[in-house]
Amino acid sequence: MSKKVLIIDDDISMCEMLNADLAMRGYQPEWCSTSEKAMILAKEKDFDVILTDLKIPKMDGIEFCRRILSIRPGIPVIVMTAFGSLETAIEAIRAGAFDFITKPMEMDILAIALNRAIKHHNLQDQIKKLKEVVAQSQKADEIIGSSPAIEGLFNRLNQIADSDISVLVNGESGTGKELVARALHKQSLRKDGPFISVNCAAIPESLIESELFGHVKGAFTSAVSSHKGIFAQAEGGTIFLDEVGELPLSLQPKLLRALDEHKVRPIGAEKETSLDIRLIAATNIDLENAVKEGLFRMDLFFRINVMNINLPPLRARGNDILLLAQHFIEIFAKQYNKKVSSYSESVAKTLLGYDWPGNIRQLKNVIERAVALTGYDKLLPEDLPESLRTFNKPLSHFESNEFMSLPSLETLNDLYIQHVLEVAGGNRTKAAFILGVDRKTLYRKINKNEVNENITQN
Repeated sequence: MSKKVLIIDDDISMCEMLNADLAMRGYQPEWCSTSEKAMILAKEKDFDVILTDLKIPKMDGIEFCRRILSIRPGIPVIVMTAFGSLETAIEAIRAGAFDFITKPMEMDILAIALNRAIKHHNLQDQIKKLKEVVAQSQKADEIIGSSPAIEGLFNRLNQIADSDISVLVNGESGTGKELVARALHKQSLRKDGPFISVNCAAIPESLIESELFGHVKGAFTSAVSSHKGIFAQAEGGTIFLDEVGELPLSLQPKLLRALDEHKVRPIGAEKETSLDIRLIAATNIDLENAVKEGLFRMDLFFRINVMNINLPPLRARGNDILLLAQHFIEIFAKQYNKKVSSYSESVAKTLLGYDWPGNIRQLKNVIERAVALTGYDKLLPEDLPESLRTFNKPLSHFESNEFMSLPSLETLNDLYIQHVLEVAGGNRTKAAFILGVDRKTLYRKINKNEVNENITQN
């Protein structure tokens, strides 16, 4: 994490002291004693945080805040003063200051303030980049992502979009299989034709043949009029059969014949009609195993599985979780007329640390709930369901085989500290013993990493 700090104070000895101390703590400080020089440095270099005295020659800290933020919007400014009062603090915050600290300063406290400011700055930068990626991710009908798995998906869709080969999309429930099917249709030569989605598990077995292939009047007792089946309705377009593994065995030969011969015969009809459709099927079960168990025809499996697309679970997509969360925040903020535009760092860690058994569908529901509940301009941990806030499974982060989805050592360190604190019931003494550190060290780690924990004083 970059720690570039610009220090501004007309007291040169103060600048030198701060510069030396912060350098020893791993920061990259630079200092100057005038507002003119500070403005030049701020324009020329990218700092993560600015630390300025409230009283500097020719321009006080309040005016400096206003001017610096006009050329470097979003950079956190911490104001120092020996003339601390509530009024000046409020004025500095109104001018855009991130924090306010009084002299003489305790360097440990200043370091905590700087860390929080830098983390805030990094998070804002990340959110900005996420918004840019979301805006550019409309390559494939709202498939949001920049992980290697999703980039690979985009490439695969581009390769097969113009062909008419059948595609089988595999993935857990909620991973976005229908989005992939729609994206494939919209990129294909059939994009001007209909796209019809059918959930095979939602249609009663007694009706599914009629729904798919149609029937003529009088074909059975309740057939008081002819019905054009879904396959005929999709002429010239694409049919998406979701949960194709739920198709009754008795209907599978007719589907195979329709795909092989490009013809279909409605129930009760004397003649077959020609068929021009592309089939995309999806399943969240192992069809090969279903074939072995006699629940799905092998010849039909090979016919619909000409091209296979495997969708990764959300837990294996790394920072795509944050991209999707940002996307849903924007959608639901508009829907509920809320000013919320982002999420806190603690929320980001919680979202990345959860295993998302319901995948994208679950994330969407969580964000909708959070946006509806929050009273702030960004989501906070208390806006999330308790099941997310209390979830902890550090080893689950090693399950991903995607290089870019693996967590940083710092993230795992934070998660492990939180896990130990939870196991210790919030007891710092026990947690420190397990971690092999003293209580003061643990306290610093808690403040530095903003670990969520219920602390007891023992």
